[in-house]
Amino acid sequence: GGWYCFNRENCDTRYDTMRRLMSSSEWPATRVGTGILSSQPEENPHWWNANMVFIPYCSSDVWSGASSKSEKNEYAFMGALIIQEVIKELVGKGLSTAKVLLLAGSSAGGTGVLLNVDRVAEQLEEMGYQGIQVRGLADSGWFLDNKQYRRTDCIDTITCAPTEAIRRGIRYWNGIVPERCKLQFKEGEEWNCFFGYKIYPTLRCPVFVVQWLFDEAQLTVDNVHLTGQPVQEGQWLYIQNLGRELRNTLKDVTASFAPACLSHEIITRNHWTDIQVKGTSLPRALHCWDRSLHESNKNGKAPLKGCPIHLIDSCPWPHCNPSCPTIRDQFTGQEMNVIQFLMHMGFDVQKMAQQQGLEPSKLLGMLSSGS
Repeated sequence: GGWYCFNRENCDTRYDTMRRLMSSSEWPATRVGTGILSSQPEENPHWWNANMVFIPYCSSDVWSGASSKSEKNEYAFMGALIIQEVIKELVGKGLSTAKVLLLAGSSAGGTGVLLNVDRVAEQLEEMGYQGIQVRGLADSGWFLDNKQYRRTDCIDTITCAPTEAIRRGIRYWNGIVPERCKLQFKEGEEWNCFFGYKIYPTLRCPVFVVQWLFDEAQLTVDNVHLTGQPVQEGQWLYIQNLGRELRNTLKDVTASFAPACLSHEIITRNHWTDIQVKGTSLPRALHCWDRSLHESNKNGKAPLKGCPIHLIDSCPWPHCNPSCPTIRDQFTGQEMNVIQFLMHMGFDVQKMAQQQGLEPSKLLGMLSSGS
């Protein structure tokens, strides 16, 4: 992950301020895998001993580009080609005997999974490796092309509405989207395929979608900035509505994990085992998904009892799930509990309790226990 840039000006700025996302010259020689990339069973109970390959993001094109550096274009955008080359190289390093290949990514990398998972499967089939089951795990890359809370002009990556940024980006990167998705839209409308709920129905490979209901990157591009001031009522309603809309788009997603938290990215965080939805942790849900795919390959049986794979919080506001990651005040760095956070957001406990027909103290009790 790491956003993207979509014209000469903001790519120049990115090169000056975030060079590690555009060039490998400052990358460390080694990295320690965390979360789903950890080799410690405590931190990664299900896949600690899998073969893992980490592909850093340096193409700035949501893993979609296919354009080399030219006279016209000072930068190369080769996200889609990088993945293909890595697959080619891995076949000679043991991938050819794999049973399962899981393509995973967070943020821009999560969207990249949706854009590339079927192409990787086709590539392996064409190379003669039909036996490898290709699957996707998309974390924090399921964005909505909704109306911004406050409309702003498309000046840089942060202020630009996602649809407009991607529209410009595809042209700049020579971006590739999967054929089956492309066919659903008119020419020039390929940007639609960068949005999870539009591309998902066209995918052949199984994909597990992990998405915070109140994703910080989504709120940023929608111009909802949760800084020191209490949130105005309009913002509060917008945030709750965002959660509802997101929940709706995940209704028909077979395998999903969507906690009602304000956060961004999870699978490579070392606390990724702590978050639960309806009593099930993410590694457990992924394990259940793995088993369900294994079982259905054998005999197409009903889902496994007590092993859920469709987990979406139903409570309506950020951090109403008590297992959410800790929130810190953006200014003081102090940790906040749910109640402090809601007060900080300008949430009116008295008024809310009245609306629900509860005593304020009872509502506070329910909030802190997450019920």
